[in-house]
Amino acid sequence: MTLDSENPRTDGKALFPLYTVTFIGTLGFGIILTFLVFLVMDYGGNALIYGLLGSTYPAFQLIGAPILGRWSDLYGRKKILLLSQIGTLIAWVIFLIALFLPVITLKKVESDLLGVFAITLPLLALFFARALDGVTGGNVSVANAYLADLTAEEDRNKNYGRMSVASNLGYVCGPALAGVLGATVYGELIPVSAALLISVIGTLIIIFFLPESHNCTIEEYPETKSISKILGQEHKECYQVEGGKKITFSEVFKLEYIPFMMVLYFLVFLGFNIYYTAFPVFAVTALEWSPAELGIYFSVLSALMAFVQGPVLAKLTTLYAESVLIVAGGFILGLQFILIVPGNIVLLYLAAVCFAFGNGIMWPCVLSMLSKFAGKTYQGSVQGFAMSASSLASIIGLLAGGVLYTQLKAMTFLVAAAIIYIVVFLSLRLIKIEKTRQKQKFN
Repeated sequence: MTLDSENPRTDGKALFPLYTVTFIGTLGFGIILTFLVFLVMDYGGNALIYGLLGSTYPAFQLIGAPILGRWSDLYGRKKILLLSQIGTLIAWVIFLIALFLPVITLKKVESDLLGVFAITLPLLALFFARALDGVTGGNVSVANAYLADLTAEEDRNKNYGRMSVASNLGYVCGPALAGVLGATVYGELIPVSAALLISVIGTLIIIFFLPESHNCTIEEYPETKSISKILGQEHKECYQVEGGKKITFSEVFKLEYIPFMMVLYFLVFLGFNIYYTAFPVFAVTALEWSPAELGIYFSVLSALMAFVQGPVLAKLTTLYAESVLIVAGGFILGLQFILIVPGNIVLLYLAAVCFAFGNGIMWPCVLSMLSKFAGKTYQGSVQGFAMSASSLASIIGLLAGGVLYTQLKAMTFLVAAAIIYIVVFLSLRLIKIEKTRQKQKFN
C-alpha cells in the first residue's frame, strides 16, 4: 500500500526529535551569541568586523543551502540534516581552538568610513569556523521541508509555531547558560565547550531518534524479517519527487507566488540582520552592558517570543487568516526598532515585547504560506532557495549594519524599521492571494 501523500502523518513522536534538534541548534548559538561581540572586540575587531563575521555564515550558506535542499528531496531529509549537523560540530571544534591561539596582528586598518580595527590570528580562525558552519548550514531549510512532509496544510502554521517555540527556547536558555558558565575564571572556554557538547548531542539525536522521510512505497509483505517492519511500526514518511528532475533557480521563480515570497523573505532578513549587527555593538558601546546584561535581555526577548509562538499564536490562527497576522505582526515588529533609538531601559524592554509579539505571529505564518505555495513536489528545493534569499539578505544586512552603525549609531535602527514597514505594505497583497486560494479550494 502507498502512504497517502495528501494526508501527511502528524504524529507528535515523529516531530519531537525535529523540535529537539532545532532547540539544540539555537541553544548552542545562543550560548555564543551572548559574548561573540566581546570576543571580536578583544581580538581587535569593531562593528564592521562583527558584521563581517556574522555575514560569513550566510555567505557560505548561500552556496550550500540550495544544494542541500535539493539533496534532501532526492536522498532524504535525515541524511542531509546529519551532514549539516556534522559540519556544525567540526566548526565548533575550530571555534574552540581559536581561543587558544595567540593574538597576533596580521593587518591593522584605520579608516574614516570603516573605523579602526585589526585582523588577528584568532579572528581568522573564527571566520573559518563560521564559513564551514555556513556551507553545511542547510539545516533550517531541510527542517522546514521535513516538517512540511509530515504535516497537513491546515496544521502547518501551528507546527511551524511549535518549531519556532523550540528555536526560541534555545535562545532563552543559551544566553542564560552563557551567563552562568562565562562567570568563571575560565571565561569563554567553558561556554564554547558547552556549545560543542550540545552539538554532539544534536548529532546523536539525528542518528538514533529522527525518522527518515522518503519517497517510498510500503510493501504489504516486507522482505526483511525486522519485527518492527512486520508489525507495521517502522516509521517511513513519503513525499513526491518528479522522477529526480532537477529544478533550477529560474524554474523555482516560475512557480506561482514563489517570487513574491522570496522578496518578502529577502526584506525581512535584511531588516533583521541590520538589527542583529547593530544592537549588540549598541549594547556594548552606548549602553555599556556586560555579557550578563546582554544575555538577560536576549533571554527575556526569547522567552516572550516562545510564549507568543505557543498559546498566543495557536489562538490567533483560529481567529484570523495567516496573511492578516503577517501584516499585523510586521507592523508591531517595526515599532520595536523605533523604540530602541532613545536607549531608555524601559523602552528597550518594551521593544523586546514588540519584537516578540510582532515576529512571533508573523514569521511562522510566512513559513506556512511559503510551504503551501511550494507544494509537495519541490518542497526541499524551494526551502533551499528561500534560505539562499535569506542568506543573501543576511550578508548585505550584516555588512550594512556594521557600516551604518559606524556612521549613524542608534539611527541605524530606523533604517531597519523602514525596511520592515516596506514588508508590511507588500504583505497586503497576501490577503488577496489567500482569499483567492480559498475560493479555488472550495470550487
